[in-house]
Amino acid sequence: MSRIGKMPIEILDNVEIKLDNALVTVKGPKGELTQEIHPYVNLDIQEKQVIVTVKNDSDHNQKALWGLFRSLINNMVLGVTGGFEKKLEINGVGYKAAMSGTKLTLNVGFSHPVEFEIPEGITCQVDGNVVTISGISKQQVGEVAANIRKVKKPEPYKGKGIKYMDEVIRRKVGKAAAKAAA
Repeated sequence: MSRIGKMPIEILDNVEIKLDNALVTVKGPKGELTQEIHPYVNLDIQEKQVIVTVKNDSDHNQKALWGLFRSLINNMVLGVTGGFEKKLEINGVGYKAAMSGTKLTLNVGFSHPVEFEIPEGITCQVDGNVVTISGISKQQVGEVAANIRKVKKPEPYKGKGIKYMDEVIRRKVGKAAAKAAA
């Protein structure tokens, strides 16, 4: 038995879930999300909950799909009701970000500003050195945040770069500490 897969997904009052062949659609106050379901996975949609099962729960691959699709559908329900957000922090002298329309302009130590196009369905806000990415799809929010962070990853000596707010950068000691030890 999959510990995650066997837990039922609670459906809130303002959420509607429909299953058409292998496509599940979740509608809520913030929007609508769709996900294609694997043929091994079965959905049992009841009044206040969704139960996910697989055809053969002794097969290792099907058990993995069981937990995966339960988590995907649960994230869809959470996304259309509350949404998801990631916060990025920009550290460095002269490093800054600005929004203009649907483009995020990053000045992070290169000879030119880096322009990042924000995809549809994602909103981005800049407040000082904090960039907040939000949307209803957890996967899309995480991917956009990771791509923005990839522009200038934080370096271990001074910590300059773009990092997640809750990320801890392991700092290294520079040359001065190496000379003092010798």
